[in-house]
Amino acid sequence: MLLGWEGEPGARSPAAPDRDPGLQPERTRLAWRRTTLTGAVIAVLAAKSALHGGPSTAGVLAAALCAALWLALLALAHRRIAALAAVRPPALAPPAATTAALCVIALAVCGAALVF
Repeated sequence: MLLGWEGEPGARSPAAPDRDPGLQPERTRLAWRRTTLTGAVIAVLAAKSALHGGPSTAGVLAAALCAALWLALLALAHRRIAALAAVRPPALAPPAATTAALCVIALAVCGAALVF
């Protein structure tokens, strides 16, 4: 059990920092960048598959959907990476988190469809 300055459980000492501003935001920035890079690969492969053997309407629409999803994810990631530069970055808002999760899931479905 953590005993604080006055012996109370969970109390913090006056000298203890609230948060280390170093590695955690950097890991989060790198994770956002890896995710957007993966989305870019899926969008490029979708465009390549759409144009392989002659363009079809369904293929072009699927590639456009993948590109739109990737652009939405890229915009969210850019905003989050910029927010992480603050000394105390705000928590990711639930609507933004939901949108990012839906974009990633939809891109994963598109990537799986490319395999089959």
